[in-house]
Amino acid sequence: MPTTVTPTAIPEVLVVEPKVFGDARGFFFESFNARDFREATGLDVTFVQDNHSGSSRGVLRGLHYQIEHPQGKLVRVVQGEVFDVAVDLRRSSPTFGRWVGERLSAENRRQLWIPPGFAHGFLVLSEWAEFNYKVSNHYYPKLERILIWNDSTVNIKWPLQSSLILNKKDSDAPMISRAALFR
Repeated sequence: MPTTVTPTAIPEVLVVEPKVFGDARGFFFESFNARDFREATGLDVTFVQDNHSGSSRGVLRGLHYQIEHPQGKLVRVVQGEVFDVAVDLRRSSPTFGRWVGERLSAENRRQLWIPPGFAHGFLVLSEWAEFNYKVSNHYYPKLERILIWNDSTVNIKWPLQSSLILNKKDSDAPMISRAALFR
């Protein structure tokens, strides 16, 4: 199997590590192969959109989700390093309100699968990072919901706590007790 998949502390959130081929010229890997992803994860996901963002150190994006038209996301970093977080917002889940975080970097080439039902965000740890993500449903701005990044109930252990850069909608987001949630 060209891809290695490891469940996180929330088993539906998966660390995906592609097989990397390297030699004196550099490296090559398949960043996504639908057949290999399906065989390695047991998931038959159709991705409808690819997104690419660039951010400087200290930028925190998230925690974003859509209740209607929820998105599964396969995320990776192509330059720099981020701390990537998924929060379980499924009220019926035994892991409701819990979070997992992974360091993703251009160097480790890890990817994270975040299924529908989770809020997602990331914090840039390097001077600059470029972040790619495939999504399983289209983005609907009017349906976007946000969970506040520093909710004390969720208690995410962000590696940086000061000099964070957030946009207004992310810094004004509600806590989980007032957020729209999945069933």
